[in-house]
Formats: sequence, structure tokens, C-alpha cells
Amino acid sequence: MLENDSWEYSLHIPNDPRAVTVSRRTLRLILTLHGLIGLVDVAELLAAELVSNAVRHTKGPAALRVRWSPPGTLRIGAWDADPEPPRPPEPFERAVEREDGRGLALVRACADVWGWQPLVRDGSRGKFVWCELGAA
Repeated sequence: MLENDSWEYSLHIPNDPRAVTVSRRTLRLILTLHGLIGLVDVAELLAAELVSNAVRHTKGPAALRVRWSPPGTLRIGAWDADPEPPRPPEPFERAVEREDGRGLALVRACADVWGWQPLVRDGSRGKFVWCELGAA
């Protein structure tokens, strides 16, 4: 991979809990092929949380998007068909004690930055929840 090259992949996924595993494995392959093996473990965790939220809290399809931008930013995001904003994450210390609801707390704790935005895709309103990791 050339450091100045940018790229983007999108994976359209059904509303199926198995989509989380497919997304993690696909992301691992993409990052490995692009020479970003050092980001794989954290990126997999973040993608799993974002895709899991999209599948668990909505009834429609979803998508995983992964984008690399020079000089070294990896953006991971999940689109889903629910236009409602995600619930703000709890502080990580409180979220760890719970059985569920830890996803965005983990994203906030592990990513350099995260956010969400309303997004229309194929005529459907929804949202895109994203996070970024630096390669440094």
C-alpha cells in the first residue's frame, strides 16, 4: 500500500446477527491486504460494536463502510435505516458493569473520535455512526 493512496470499501449487510462476524472478518482481510495489520484488533472491535448496534436496534438492512485517508486515518462506520440518533454513551466505568449498552462507550473509549450523522441511502432515511483511528 502506498501511504498516499486513499480507498473505501462498503459492505451491505442484512439484518442478521451473523452480519457482525462477516463484517469483522471482512474488515480484518481488508486491513491485512492494505498493510494495516497494527489496526486490526481495535478496528475489529469498533466495527463489531457499530454493526451490532445497527443490526440489534433496527429492523432493516445496514452497511459497513471503511475508508482510509492519507496521511493515516481509518474511518469505520455503520449505516442503518433508523433515523433516530444513537443514545449518548455512558461513561466507560459505568458501562462496563452492564450486560448491554456498552457499545458506544467502547467506541468512545477506543477511537480517536466518533460521531453520527443523518444519512439518506437508496431513498431510505437513516443514520451513519462512525469512528476514526489514526495509524500512528
